[in-house]
Amino acid sequence: MPNSPVIVINTSPLIALIAALGSLDILDSLYEKVVVPLAVCEEILKGGKQDFAVSEFQEAKWLSKENQPIQISQFLLNSLDLGEASVIQVALNQEIKTVCIDETVGRRVARLNGLKVTGSIGILLKYKQQEPSLSIQKAIQNMISHNIYLSQNVINFALKEAGEL
Repeated sequence: MPNSPVIVINTSPLIALIAALGSLDILDSLYEKVVVPLAVCEEILKGGKQDFAVSEFQEAKWLSKENQPIQISQFLLNSLDLGEASVIQVALNQEIKTVCIDETVGRRVARLNGLKVTGSIGILLKYKQQEPSLSIQKAIQNMISHNIYLSQNVINFALKEAGEL
């Protein structure tokens, strides 16, 4: 759980956090600035199933939503989806040290680029340190009920770290 005042975040953690808690307010309480690349904004606003997470994303006016496309390295574009590639490129361009990506390959590529990595579970665990009443187990149940995939290893790790196992 990197400790950085600024973070660049991908689509899946945004959706997972909304599924877990019903809003993105957790990010506002943990970070001074949360940067959302244009490609991620576009992915969220497409809405997916029943426009899930769109209204919560739009209500989070404090998010630093990029509105300009960026030049992304060919390596990132060939290795990752556009959202993950954008997250890493924005972090590198703006010298932001920490990214929030849930997908394994994206996390690996971010680390190879010298970035610190967290994910939706890492953010929940970081918040639990500030707010001990947060139930990680309930948050995970909410995520699963919204079809957010979490491996059993990730679930066990989260519950153990939270002291809920």
